[in-house]
Amino acid sequence: MLLQSIKLKNFRQFRNESIDFAEGTDGKNVTIIIGENGTGKTTFAQAFFWCLYGETEFSDKSMLNKLEVEEMRPGQEKHVEVQLRLRHGEVEYTLTREQIYRKDYSNKVKGDNTVFDIAKKDTTGNTTYVKKSLCESEVKSILPKELSRYFFFDGERIEKMSKDISTGKKANDFAEAVKGILGLDGMDKAIQHLNPKSKYSVIGNYEASYNSQSNDKIKEYTDTIAQCKTEIAAIEARIEELDSEIESAQARKSEKTKEIKQYEEGEKLQEQKEKLIKKILDAEKAKSAINKIICNNFNEGLSSFFSRRLEQEALKLLSEKDFLGKDIPYMHGKTIEYLLKQKICICGTHLDEGSMAYNKVKELIDYLPPQSISTTISDFKKEARRRVHTGQDIYNQIQENTALISRQKDELAELQDELEAIEKKLSGDDVRTKVRAINRDIQICDETIQKDNKERDQKLQEKGKKQSDMERADTKRRNLTLLDENNKKIETYKAYAQKIYRELQEEYKTSEAEIRERLQKTINDIFKQIYEGGLYLTIDEKYHISVYATDYEGDVETSTAQSISVIFAFITGIIKMARDNRNAADEDAQLLSSEPYPLVMDAPLSAFDKRRIQTICTALPETAEQVIIFIKDTDGELAEGYMGERIGSRHRFEKRNEFETVLI
Repeated sequence: MLLQSIKLKNFRQFRNESIDFAEGTDGKNVTIIIGENGTGKTTFAQAFFWCLYGETEFSDKSMLNKLEVEEMRPGQEKHVEVQLRLRHGEVEYTLTREQIYRKDYSNKVKGDNTVFDIAKKDTTGNTTYVKKSLCESEVKSILPKELSRYFFFDGERIEKMSKDISTGKKANDFAEAVKGILGLDGMDKAIQHLNPKSKYSVIGNYEASYNSQSNDKIKEYTDTIAQCKTEIAAIEARIEELDSEIESAQARKSEKTKEIKQYEEGEKLQEQKEKLIKKILDAEKAKSAINKIICNNFNEGLSSFFSRRLEQEALKLLSEKDFLGKDIPYMHGKTIEYLLKQKICICGTHLDEGSMAYNKVKELIDYLPPQSISTTISDFKKEARRRVHTGQDIYNQIQENTALISRQKDELAELQDELEAIEKKLSGDDVRTKVRAINRDIQICDETIQKDNKERDQKLQEKGKKQSDMERADTKRRNLTLLDENNKKIETYKAYAQKIYRELQEEYKTSEAEIRERLQKTINDIFKQIYEGGLYLTIDEKYHISVYATDYEGDVETSTAQSISVIFAFITGIIKMARDNRNAADEDAQLLSSEPYPLVMDAPLSAFDKRRIQTICTALPETAEQVIIFIKDTDGELAEGYMGERIGSRHRFEKRNEFETVLI
C-alpha cells in the first residue's frame, strides 16, 4: 500500500486542502510537511485514520470546521470529506469518507453517521465500486486497523508503544504484526483450516463423518472424543486467561518494583521533610516567645522608654547649674515672708523694699521649704538617672531581641527553602503513603500470580486427564472403524490431514523462529544506527522485547529516547524485512510476497538530539518505501537537510487564525 494523495474538505481547521505524496520516483520517497505547534499537523495526520476507519483520537468528536459552523443558517447542512488515493498491489483505490452536519432551529449542529465509499481501478483502467456493506472489509484486506498503528502514529503513540514493549504489554499485537506483514498469514490460515480442535475444520469434519451404524460403540467413542475436545478447549481457554493474568501481574509487579526503587530516596526525603517541619514549628514558637518578651518589656518600661530623652536633656541642663548652699537649713519660706513684712532682718538690718538687703532676703524664698529646690533637684536627678538607666536596659533588650528575631527569620527562610526543595522532589505528597500503596500493589500481584499458578496447575492436570480419556476413546474407535471400509477410508484421510497439520505446525514454528531471529538481528542493526551505546535487544517467543547492555547482566532500564529508538527500530525492521521478503519471493519459496507500506509520522523526532535525528532521517528512507512526516518547524530544517535528496514533496502549514490552516 502506497499513498498517492489526500484531500480534506471542512475537516477541522482545513477547509479545502490537498497533498500529493512522493511515491519513490527517482528515489524520492519522502514527503515532509512542516508547521509550528498548533497549526494542525496532528489534525492532518488524523485525517488518514478517519478516512480509513472512521475514528480519530480527538476529544471533540465534531469534524466540521468551526468557521463553517458559524456561517451555517438554521436548516442548512455542511459536508466534511476526506478522500484518500492509494495503490495496493496492482489496484488503485479512491477511498472517500463523508459526514453531513445540520444546524437545527435551536442553532445546535449535529452530524449524521459517516458514509464510506471505495472506488477501484485495475490495470486496464476499468473502475468498479465496492458495495457499501463490504467497504470496511476491503480496508481490512488492505491494512487491518490493529496493524495500522505501526504505520500511522505520532510522538505520543510512539512513547506509549515503547512503554507497552518495556512492560510486556501488547505482545500479541507485535506477534500479529510480524505474522501479517512478514508473510506468515497464509501458513497460519492453512493450519487453522486443518485444526483438529475446531469441529468446522477439515479434521473436525472427518471426526463427524464416521458411520456408527456398523457399531454403536463408534458413536459412543465419538461423543466421548467430542466431549473431551470441548472440555479441553474450555480448559485451554481458561489456561490462556490465567497465563494472560499471570503475565499482566508479573509485568505490573515489575513496573511497581521499578517504581518503588524511585521512592527509596523519597522515604529519606520524607524523614528530612518531617524533621524540617518540626524545626520550623520550633523556630516559629521561639520567635513568638521573643515577640512576647519584647511586648512585655516594652509595656513595663513604656514611660521610661519615651521619657528617657527628656530626662537625659534635663540631667544635662541641671548638671550645668549649681544649687548647693543656696538654701538655709531648717528655715521655712514663711519665716522670710514674716521678716519682709516686719521690714527688719533677724540681724537687725532694715529691709526696705527695693533695697539690696531686701532683694537678697527675698531670693531665699526660692530655695526654702515647703520644698527645698536643692533637695528636689537632687531627688529628681536620682530618679532621672534610674529611669534613664532603665530605659537604656529596655532599649538594649529590645535591640537584642529584635536582632534575635532577625536571625530566626533568616533561619526560617533557609528551612523553608530546604523544605520547598524537598517537596518538589516529593511532589508535595507523603512518599510513605505511596510506598505503602505500591507495596500493596506488589502484594496483590504476588497473590494473583500464586493463585493463578495454582489454578493453572489444576487445569493442566484436568487437561492431561481429558487428553488421556480422548486418546483411549480414539484408540478404541480406530480399532472398530478399521472393520468398516467407509470408516477405514475416513480414518486414512484423517491421518493424512493430521500428518499435514503437524508438519505445517512444525514448518510454521521453524519459519516463525527464523523470522523472529532475523527480525531481532535487523532491529539490532537499525537500533545501533539510531542509538549507539552498548545496548542490544532480544525478542522472546511471545514477542516481548528486552533491552540489555553488553557489559551488564540483566535487563536495562531504558530512557525515553532509548525506548523510542526501540520502537523506530522495531517498525523500520519489520518494514525492511517485508521489503526484503518481497524482493526475495521469487528466489525463496518460504518467503511470501508482501506489500510495501508507508510510514506516516506526526512529530516523531521531538525526543531526540541532533545526532540521532540525523541517523533516523538517514535510516527511514532507506528502510521504508514511502515516508510521510508531519514535523514541527524547529526539527523541520534538520530533517530537510538530512533527507534532502530523498524528499519528493514539500509542504508547510500556515495558520490564518484559530480555526483555519492552509498549505503553502
